[in-house]
Amino acid sequence: MRIKKFLGTSENAVKTQIWCAVAIYVLIAIIRKELQLDASLYTLLQILSVSVFEKISIKKAFLDASDGLELDADGNQLNLFNF
Repeated sequence: MRIKKFLGTSENAVKTQIWCAVAIYVLIAIIRKELQLDASLYTLLQILSVSVFEKISIKKAFLDASDGLELDADGNQLNLFNF
């Protein structure tokens, strides 16, 4: 996950933003495990970034998006969790 822009540069602001990013990453990992999805965490974050304002369930958003998605088994993304 790339950090695009910091909203503040004080030590407290940077720490807060890093902890928010970590919390989001962990929540997506939990959702991935609970819904038993095969998509990478990066892919799930991308799906959420474009469907955040749609009024559909999270499971439907992920399943609909993954229907037309070709997953690269040999991608260069490291696994944070081995579920």
